[in-house]
Amino acid sequence: MFSILRRLTTSLPPLMDPLNSSHRLLALTQHLRLYKPPSSSWDDDDDSEVGFAESQTTIAKDPETFRPRRAAVLICLFEGDGGDLRVVLTKRSSGLSTHSGEVSLPGGKTEEGDKDDGDTATREAKEEIGLDPKLVNVVTVLEPFLSKHLLRVVPVIGVLNDKEAFKPSPNPSEVEAVFDAPLEMFIKDENRRAEEREWMGNKYLIHFFDYETNNKKYMIWGLTAGILIRAASVVYQRPPPFLEQNPSHKVHFTSSY
Repeated sequence: MFSILRRLTTSLPPLMDPLNSSHRLLALTQHLRLYKPPSSSWDDDDDSEVGFAESQTTIAKDPETFRPRRAAVLICLFEGDGGDLRVVLTKRSSGLSTHSGEVSLPGGKTEEGDKDDGDTATREAKEEIGLDPKLVNVVTVLEPFLSKHLLRVVPVIGVLNDKEAFKPSPNPSEVEAVFDAPLEMFIKDENRRAEEREWMGNKYLIHFFDYETNNKKYMIWGLTAGILIRAASVVYQRPPPFLEQNPSHKVHFTSSY
């Protein structure tokens, strides 16, 4: 099956014209709105070392004992100057007590008054990096992921309507740097390695992606890498060429369009 971007590439003019670019993003938005995360049998301090979908864990099978806190992260996509699809990422402040200096997606825990996961993700993005929610078109959510300390993290996919209007202003108490990376990188085997870890009696794979931009090197791993692997699989409608999780965790990639 052709990916969304490949189909759009064959049907739309080159990306040099901003108007054509906006048409392409509109088509991408329309496709993503049709995505439905896999159905599940459960009801509805952060740690980024697990990084697999909640339905792949045994603990999620018992809703009576499994009542995790909720959070949301924003997968903010935009079209780069070269026509590739890119995602906004942050490097956490080195002064934070947990996960200092790690790469993450903008986001945080749900607060009273948040209407939904999209509201949580965009509110946190504004607080962390100054991203005006009006610039983001929230189009879909992915299946929740679990952090090591049982925080249910909902990935929210949004499209940046006007990348020129977004002027990052990171909150220094939370964010050290704001950068972007190609989304397709996360379903390629380049600059990637994996390690096997154990959590709650289950073995799982943790992925590490090395990325360099503007003479700065970043390592994208754990929960953030797991979420971006899944997001890229959904957007490009193909699984990664590597094992996403151990065989005991059944990952079924299906198109939901």
